[in-house]
Amino acid sequence: MGGRNLVDVDKLVLRGLQFHGFHGVKQEEKKLGQKFFVDVDAWLDLSTAGATDDISDTVSYTDIYRIVKEIVEGPSQNLLESVAHLIANTTLLKIPQISAIRVKVGKPHVAVPGPVDYLGVEILRYRKHE
Repeated sequence: MGGRNLVDVDKLVLRGLQFHGFHGVKQEEKKLGQKFFVDVDAWLDLSTAGATDDISDTVSYTDIYRIVKEIVEGPSQNLLESVAHLIANTTLLKIPQISAIRVKVGKPHVAVPGPVDYLGVEILRYRKHE
């Protein structure tokens, strides 16, 4: 992780989340909406949960999923950068066990002169230790 010792080596992985949202700078995007793909990696220590096999010793995937869903299906943002930022910051705020989070947001329906699976952004945010 680039030499940062603040990040656990274990992580929860959420892949291929799909939601209908109304993000973009064009009026059609804000009015009609479109599909968005989201991937999340959430770093935290999973050793206790691995040893105890107890859900209370980890973070539920469902909690992260709900945050992503609420943001992607929520109020319109102009930029995917803003959507990813909101997902990362909200997750770090609401789930204190997570030390870092990677969020990738993709948009498959974009006006480019050629075929693409999707275009998007990927961000990595660390919990700020005070």
